[in-house]
Amino acid sequence: MQLEIGNIYEGKVTEITKFGAFVEVEGKTGMVHISEISNTYVSEIKDHLTVGQEVKVKVIGISEEGKISLSIKKAMPAPERPKKNFGDRNGKGFDKGNGQRSFDRNKGFKKNVSQPRDASMPPPEFDSVGSQPKDNSFEDMLNRFKQTSEEKFSDLKRIQDNKRRTGARRK
Repeated sequence: MQLEIGNIYEGKVTEITKFGAFVEVEGKTGMVHISEISNTYVSEIKDHLTVGQEVKVKVIGISEEGKISLSIKKAMPAPERPKKNFGDRNGKGFDKGNGQRSFDRNKGFKKNVSQPRDASMPPPEFDSVGSQPKDNSFEDMLNRFKQTSEEKFSDLKRIQDNKRRTGARRK
């Protein structure tokens, strides 16, 4: 009988090597590579298989030379993946209790806020020196931005000029 790729057969382990196991299926011998033995990490094949053991294998390939590649893990049912918990049954997200983000099925991710903010209020603005909120007009904010930008630019220019004067060279 001819083996077909994709079919599952019953076979018997005939030999174990450090890189895989040889399995006899319907009078033909194929090899199960160490990576195709189990869904978990396999360091020693002898921990998973023994010579003479009956195993189910799936034919995953047949080369032109007649070499048969087999897989034990693909012949097994797929391992069940744990389901992700996105909250309780009433649709509310979980709260980590430390101000972290939570998930709401209806609204997606949201940041936990200790006090609700009135939507009609503009966001608070903070003085760069202190942490007190400050009321500013647009012109005041623009002037402050220009001033800090000019300070940063002059610092950068001064650093570049110092590098040129000292003769620092690239390597």
